[in-house]
Formats: sequence, structure tokens, C-alpha cells
Amino acid sequence: MLPEYQTTIQVAKSAGQILRQYYQKPHSVSFKDVIDIVTEIDYQSESLIYKLLKQEYPNYGFLGEETGEVSGSEKSLWIVDPLDGTTNYAKGYPLFAVSIALEKNGEIVIGVVYNPLTDEMFAAEKGLGATLNGQPIHVSETAQLGKSFLASGFPYDVWSSPLNNLYEWEQFLQKTISVRCDGSASLDLCHVASGCFDGYWEYSLEAWDMAAGALIVEEAGGRISLISGTPFSPYRKNILATNRFLHEAMLEVLNLQVNEKGESR
Repeated sequence: MLPEYQTTIQVAKSAGQILRQYYQKPHSVSFKDVIDIVTEIDYQSESLIYKLLKQEYPNYGFLGEETGEVSGSEKSLWIVDPLDGTTNYAKGYPLFAVSIALEKNGEIVIGVVYNPLTDEMFAAEKGLGATLNGQPIHVSETAQLGKSFLASGFPYDVWSSPLNNLYEWEQFLQKTISVRCDGSASLDLCHVASGCFDGYWEYSLEAWDMAAGALIVEEAGGRISLISGTPFSPYRKNILATNRFLHEAMLEVLNLQVNEKGESR
């Protein structure tokens, strides 16, 4: 086990305590874009995560949703979403998380996603499997798209972009049991890893949305790729995560619409 593994878990719990403490209390809400909001709790959580990780690993780089990238002297990078599901949090919808991943030499080796309201700690280390509160988790075995339960979301430029995911939603709603939009990419990925969802896709995501959850899915036995089917990178802004049995079927539906512009998202 990597020495950073337990540190990552403890830091996620500490940040989660802040989210839990101020949940359903008045917040200072501002807009980064038309429908992309941020609260003072996003900043407080990220500040604490940055402080705690730098204390333990001062030479590692840091990439946070609110801080941006802070370079380090080693080939190690923390990738952090201090509050994944900010809109949910600000509106009192009880689904949000802290997401922390560690990238070493260009590979994600640790992923941790913590839901502070349910006290669910999803975690994975490269090659060692995925766990929920210390117990192994695995993807579902659903093999037919018509019996699947999926998740996705909508990009922040949904008002103006033709790549708004509406077509894909329509297609999957007509081919599956149902599709959910829960507003937290990291938790959607963890729910694929634990078998609640059978698959998940989304456009216009950032590395901090996907890095930890993608590793957790892979270590739980799932499959990850870009929506085009090409190899996944958390820096390529889109993702398809499945229980592996449904991957090709979902790719077939998604690639009815994907193009070079969509790939770049």
C-alpha cells in the first residue's frame, strides 16, 4: 500500500467535516459562469485540503477546482475537487462529495471519494481493488442495455452548446430502465463501481471531477474510456464508465452523435 493512501483518506474526511458542518446553512453563492456556482465552503474545503496535503508532501503538485494548479518539484500531483456537487450543496439537495486523486508519473494511483452525509468512503489504489468503508466493492453484472440503470449529467454550457447531451439522454431513456442526473460526477462513478449504476457517461468534465472516481471504477472491475471509445485520460473532458459488460453497447449509442468537436470536450 502506498504511504499516501491513508493520508488521502484522512484529508478527505477532514474536508468532509466542513461540508457536513455547514450543510443547510446560509451560504455566499457566486457564479463562475451562467449556471456554474461556487460557495465559500468550496474555498474553505479546498484550503484545508491544500494545507493538510502540503504539510505531509510539500514537494507534490496540486490541481484544485478553485485553486488551479500549483507546481511541485516531484512528478506527483494531487487532483482535488473540494465539493463535487456544489449546486446540490447550495440548494440543500443531499448528494455531494470530496474527491481526491494522486497522479504519479502520469498515472492515477490513488482515488478517494467521500460522501460526508452518509459517511461513505470510496477508495482505491492502483492494482489493489476498490473499497467502500474498507469493504471490497464490485461493479454489477447487468449484460443487457434494456435492463440497465444509468447516470449522466449536463454541461454548464447546456443553454448554448449543441453538445448538450440531450440527444444521448433521449436515446438511453428509450433503451434502458432509467437514467439519473444526480449532479456529482465523482459519486456517479462510485455508484458504478459499487453496482448501483450499470453505466455512466458525461461531457465537459474536468480532471478533478473524474480522476478519483475513474480509478475506483477500474479497480472495482469496470471499464473506462472516452466517449469515442479511445483510451481514457482525466484531461480529455469526457468519460464513459461501465460495468464492462455494457461498454460496447453504450459506445454504439453514444457514437451516433460523437464527432471531433465532441471528442475534444
